[in-house]
Parts: sequence; structure tokens; C-alpha cells
Amino acid sequence: MLYNNLGKTGIEVSKLCYGSLTLGPMQTDMSLDKGSELICNAFDQGVNFIDTAQSYGTYKYIRESLKKIERSKFVIFTKTYAYTKKLAEEALKQAFDEIGIDYIDGFLLHEQESEHTLRGHYEATEYFLKMKEKGYIRSFGISTHNIAGVKGAIKSGYVDVVHPLFNKASIGIGDGEKEEMYQAIIEAKNKGLGVYSMKPLGGGNLIDTYEESLKYVLEKQYIDSIAIGMQSKEEILANVQMFDRGYVDASLKENLKNVNRKLLINDWCIGCGKCVKRCNYGAIKLIENKAVVDHDKCILCTYCAKECADFCIKVI
Repeated sequence: MLYNNLGKTGIEVSKLCYGSLTLGPMQTDMSLDKGSELICNAFDQGVNFIDTAQSYGTYKYIRESLKKIERSKFVIFTKTYAYTKKLAEEALKQAFDEIGIDYIDGFLLHEQESEHTLRGHYEATEYFLKMKEKGYIRSFGISTHNIAGVKGAIKSGYVDVVHPLFNKASIGIGDGEKEEMYQAIIEAKNKGLGVYSMKPLGGGNLIDTYEESLKYVLEKQYIDSIAIGMQSKEEILANVQMFDRGYVDASLKENLKNVNRKLLINDWCIGCGKCVKRCNYGAIKLIENKAVVDHDKCILCTYCAKECADFCIKVI
């Protein structure tokens, strides 16, 4: 497995990052044993980097995995929507308590759109930067679906790492195309920021061109690591093969093509409309007071799921 330094942070990460969203209640809601077993399986194959978030509900899997993985050899990044000092304090404490750690490698502001949203989160940012000075956080950053988010991070002068959405079809990029996003990524790298991208398969929409889609991102030298959600040992092995040698055994590739995931909205939906407002892609509409998914538009980001108080929204 190839390893890179995450910008100037000094943190060495595997080219393949384990995206843990797939393990938790927003997607498969795996058992603790199965989820932690998958993380350990990936680690045994060289994946030393995991991405999570306060909203994912996946801290417990990492905690369980750390019973078998040496903490100093495992890079953990998380994200939060916190915008006040109080919310930031709560987010850091939750990560420490639920994962069972006393430092974290990266804390990111979740889903930042531009320099303007960064300014709106500056009270939380100040807290995280102080925690970084004290050694509780090794690096600070943002995740974003927007080119303007990457540019805002560069302009800030205090962001260490950016986690942008990037794939060959520009699926999910909120304010432009892949070429513009990659130019922003190059600029970020040239300023010393670390870059680990997300959604190389467009939330599953590019699975039919799996090798081609991953090669497109893998060939981009300014991306340090790529986060991919994985929910089986076969998926982990296929991704490791791609990252290590550039192709996948035919049987594994066929197995990936046969997995057809989609967003499910259960029939007890009351039609509150919160998920409709939350979706940035126009993939959900209210029809006869029920939320209905347009699967051609849905990128399986699952951010709509956290808006549903009745837990109607799942990925199957």
C-alpha cells in the first residue's frame, strides 16, 4: 500500500482511506463485531487511515477496532457541524469519550461551502486551533463539496487539510466541474495543505466504470489519499488491489457490479419535508405527503438521513 504525507502536517496516511459512513445507522447499521472486523481487515492490508464524523454514529466501531490496532499506528479523522465554542467542546469530548482516545489526528468542519461559511464557524475554529496548540488535535481542516470551499480553506491561512468531493463525472460538486475542483486542489497542495478526497465513485453511481473511475482519481498526484466507503471484505480487497496494482481480479469486479444500493424511504414517512430542503441535488420530492427519491439524481451522500427524526431514510 502506498503512503503519503498529508501535506505539511507530518501525518503519514495510506493512499486508501476507510470511509466509515457505510458502517453506521445512516447506511447499513452493521453489528459492532462485523463493523470492527472490517476495519481491522482493512488495517491488516495496509489501510492505516479512517474517516468518520460526529453525525455518522460510527465511533463505536473504531473504539472496538482499537482493541486490536495500536493507536499510534492508526490515523483517525472526524468532522463536526459545530459553529460555537460550546458545540465544538462537546464534539471533541464526544469523539474522545466514544472512541476512547486522548488525541485525534484530524478534526474537520463538516461540509463547508465557502470562505463565508468558514467565517460563520470561526468561534468553533478558534477552539479547535487552541486544542491543536495543546496537542489534543494534530491537524485542523474542512470537508467540502464545493470548489469555493477549497478556495476558502486556502485563503484562511489556518486550515491544514481539505477533504473535497472529486470524481471523473463531477457528480456532487456543488459549484462547478471536476477540472475546476482539481485546479483548486493543486493550489491547496502548493500551499502545503493536505488533501484527501471523497466520493471517487460518485456515491455508487460510477460503480459500472469502477476501475476507470478509480484510476481517474488515483492518477491525480496532488491527492494524498482517497476515502471510500466499504462494507464487505470483498470490497476492501478489490480497493486494495486497485490501489496497489491498478486492476481488480475479474471475480471481485463482477461482485462489485452486482451490488445495487439505493436510498430507501420507509412508508412511515410523515412528509415533513426536512429531507427535501436538506438535499442539495433535488433528488427528493414530496408526492402525496410522502418523500420520494429520484434515484437518477441521488448520490447517496445520506446527509438527508440526519434530518429525519423518525429514521425513515436508509441505504440498502
